[in-house]
Amino acid sequence: MFDYSKRTYIMGILNVTPDSFSDGGDFNNIDKAINHAKEMVKEGVDIIDLGGESTRPGHKYVEADEEIKRVIPVIKELKKEVNVPISVDTYKAKVAEEALKLGVEMINDIWGLKKDKDMASTISKYDAHVCIMHNQDGTHYDGDIIEEMKKSLLESIEIGLNAGIKKEKIVLDPGIGFGKTVEQNLEVLKRLDELNSLGYPILLGTSRKSVIGHVLNVEPKERLEGTIATTVLGIRDGVSIVRVHDVKENLMAAKMADAIYRR
Repeated sequence: MFDYSKRTYIMGILNVTPDSFSDGGDFNNIDKAINHAKEMVKEGVDIIDLGGESTRPGHKYVEADEEIKRVIPVIKELKKEVNVPISVDTYKAKVAEEALKLGVEMINDIWGLKKDKDMASTISKYDAHVCIMHNQDGTHYDGDIIEEMKKSLLESIEIGLNAGIKKEKIVLDPGIGFGKTVEQNLEVLKRLDELNSLGYPILLGTSRKSVIGHVLNVEPKERLEGTIATTVLGIRDGVSIVRVHDVKENLMAAKMADAIYRR
């Protein structure tokens, strides 16, 4: 379904939440969500990543049943209305199972298969793709941050492979903004290419995040230019998917970067 050797894939963010840091409440009813998904498809999105729980700093925990109520009706409509793969952003196996039953192609787990012991087996059961993100509680690292991240990601990969998830269906996410200070985020972005040694495609999710806001001193919806900068530099360093709010602009930047770096 994905051939990462050819070009960079654009994953469009669709949050059906009341409290996401950038677009909370913008698309939290079915009509608004579907219309936004259709708009992203027109703009050239490759994957739609649907989220039913905000994971911004200080977010409120959402029970699995509430998350299911938010995302399942939207998935049902998306499957009828758009013809692109759908990813669901969840770390709860119960939510993942209900989504996968409907034909969702990918689960995007911000806790790298470690928060819910049933997540890996659930993904394996449906032979789905998975994005394994690096995350941790707190921002302390005993050693070099990239080496510590590699260790953690390898642990997550082992969980997935042992559960039967196919290697070719695993994507890794460095987790910009998760378990990292601003300076640590910048260090990871500077050294992204070092994660290529793990041998898996990399997904980069920096869109409108606080590290950009800190550097540029702008509000979330004013962070497009900063996001595009990270998209281009990420592609230079071997990133295969970029997860963004602004599809059209990042796609144009990615096409130009691909022409330079993937020739």
